[in-house]
Amino acid sequence: MDRVCLETDRLTLRHFEERDLDALHLLLKDEEVNAFLPWFPAETPDETKRFFENRLKDRPYAFAICLKGNDSPVGYIDVETGGSHELGYALRREFWHRGIVTEAGRAIVERLKEDGVPYIIATHDINNPRSGGVMRNIGMKYCYSYKEQWQPKNFPVVFRMYQLNLDGQEDRVDKKLWDKYQEHFVEEGLRASSSRKGQL
Repeated sequence: MDRVCLETDRLTLRHFEERDLDALHLLLKDEEVNAFLPWFPAETPDETKRFFENRLKDRPYAFAICLKGNDSPVGYIDVETGGSHELGYALRREFWHRGIVTEAGRAIVERLKEDGVPYIIATHDINNPRSGGVMRNIGMKYCYSYKEQWQPKNFPVVFRMYQLNLDGQEDRVDKKLWDKYQEHFVEEGLRASSSRKGQL
């Protein structure tokens, strides 16, 4: 895999390496950080290593978020390939509310445009509206909501799905999650504020 490094005013985004496992464990073991993520906090370094190998290692759009001048990751941001184009991110608690994920997200969006990725989607728990704020800040638009029995945590969650079309096809709405879950709906206030043109 080509080693890609992205830079912003405050950040360096680079691919994860084995040497980052200790810093990654600080993030993954934090219960508050993981409250809205689809897995339980990592209890052991071995669990962190498995996460690294399954979700971050050698993936083209999985980046460690580092502050300039400090090469130790404070978070991650990634976009899945293989058709889903789903954006995900997490940041250590002490770095919340500084616009760091928004800054990283804008950088990765520009990279995706250059690489010809047609669009990205992202979802957030309705009880985590700040994550939706990040999505809006990088240009994503609300499309619809759906209810899922979340696994492995096994409780019901209503998610909001956002999308950003990168190739100019503004009417496109990815309906995979709409079609997958029986309980789905559009929150009209959010839909109007996003000014979506696409129809479900």
